[in-house]
Amino acid sequence: MSMLNSTKPSYFVLSGLTDDPKLQIFLFSLFLTFYIVTLVANIGIMVTIRGDSRLQTPMYFFINNLSFLDLCYSTIITPKTLATFLSVTKTISFGECIMQMYLFGASVSLECFLLGIMAYDRYVAICNPLLYTIVMKKSFCRRLLGLAYLGGYVNASIHTSCTFQLPFCRNNKIDHFYCDVPPLLKLSCVDTTVNELVMFIFGGLAEISSLTTIVVSYSYIISSILNINSLKGRKKAFSTCTSQLMTVGLFYSTIVFMYLRPSSSYAMSQDRIASVFYTVIIPMLNPLIYSLRNKDVTRAFRTIIEKYRLKLLLL
Repeated sequence: MSMLNSTKPSYFVLSGLTDDPKLQIFLFSLFLTFYIVTLVANIGIMVTIRGDSRLQTPMYFFINNLSFLDLCYSTIITPKTLATFLSVTKTISFGECIMQMYLFGASVSLECFLLGIMAYDRYVAICNPLLYTIVMKKSFCRRLLGLAYLGGYVNASIHTSCTFQLPFCRNNKIDHFYCDVPPLLKLSCVDTTVNELVMFIFGGLAEISSLTTIVVSYSYIISSILNINSLKGRKKAFSTCTSQLMTVGLFYSTIVFMYLRPSSSYAMSQDRIASVFYTVIIPMLNPLIYSLRNKDVTRAFRTIIEKYRLKLLLL
């Protein structure tokens, strides 16, 4: 496996999550279950939002895109992880590794920006309800989403190009279950301080800018909600924000732990556990949080199920 004389290996070997064959079978079954639930839940959210005219609002436009994004970045990681559980070699080609890192990095950055946009949407809806339809027009929402995609792919391009221009001359075994920046930096035989600084600065810009937007928006939102005289009104206002706050808490706690800390504190065993949480579990939990806590989504989903049930009965 030694690649001492090569700077561009033709493939990498993923260490995976465990070498125990019995545990691999268990994890394969568990991850497959998680992935199926992720597919069904996120596609269900998307179909429900698109199929109900009452959900054609900016808030559900962004939730629909969040479900699409969760579906994408789970698919970038999970199928390959499932394959490595059943494979002896656990290899990933050099090109496939680049593509996986690039698409995953873009998806993570995009989710940061999207959560910030969703917080701003709730700020306008609750703090300036009379201006909501004027400010959050379809064209404006699409521009915001377009900027989020642009920022996500630019950020991913920077990280990917900086990482893969390094010579990988130590070995070709990645101490992770997918291609990510920190474990790949450990394979390089040159100083990676600049790369770590780039990861911290550009990753931090995406995460801190969106998190700042979220914190500021929700500071105004909470202040406005507390000024509502009606208890019923306060509960209704809080209920529209609780789902996103749960999503933000789950997502940012793992992202900050993974990328916004000194490289000397990296421990791959801990990082793999955190990575499982935000690559496999969060994409599954997000649609469940929004569907279970959102009465409009639940009602629309039941209506769609009832329509399909009636159609089947009439066949």
